[in-house]
Amino acid sequence: MHYKSLIIDDEVELTKMTAEYFEMFGVTCFVANDMDSALEFFKENTCDVILLDVNLKDKSGFELCKTIRANYDTPILFISARQSDDDVLIALNIGGDDYIKKPYSLSVLLAKVNVILKRTANTSLETKDNDSGTNSPLDKDTMSFIINGRKIALKAREFALAQYLYDNRNSIVTKDQIFEAVWGDSFYSDGTLNVHIRRLREKIEEDPNNPQIIKTIWGTGYMMEI
Repeated sequence: MHYKSLIIDDEVELTKMTAEYFEMFGVTCFVANDMDSALEFFKENTCDVILLDVNLKDKSGFELCKTIRANYDTPILFISARQSDDDVLIALNIGGDDYIKKPYSLSVLLAKVNVILKRTANTSLETKDNDSGTNSPLDKDTMSFIINGRKIALKAREFALAQYLYDNRNSIVTKDQIFEAVWGDSFYSDGTLNVHIRRLREKIEEDPNNPQIIKTIWGTGYMMEI
């Protein structure tokens, strides 16, 4: 069965309240209160977005995220009472798309989820090429970036980010423009974008610490030179 959202959290009452609120607005939910139930879900079900708590009784949401990421590219929003920047960075580095601190506003959480649902509703990414005589290094069919004859597989968000930067190559794009085009809103933090830029550089740059393709324009945004 397919659900719009999967909520994985050991706080039973909170997940029940969140699920009921989501259902009021047409966002179907499946709730798992531990890691085993979450893993069992994926055997016969699918979802569009995952809300994942960091602490799952005696298990770690970080470890569960790694397990999910090994098999699925479903967007993951961490939800946690843990407030440290280290936890946020770990969550983003292991594949999380955002980190939402508890206590959270149900309306804001739903808004974040709806942005993702709108984006995933149309899974085909349009490939634009502003210069008709230029061959794009992006292969939409395989979600890959082609450089020096190598085809490098990208995750969905990485591909969308690379596509936007390429569509605006040799021009500076601001962080707000990237958030609007790739994430669909301005709820996300600079940390989220920085992590995704770094992941993309690690895949396509010869030396990610001295990037020659995706340049940082300090105080403004980024520019792809290709």
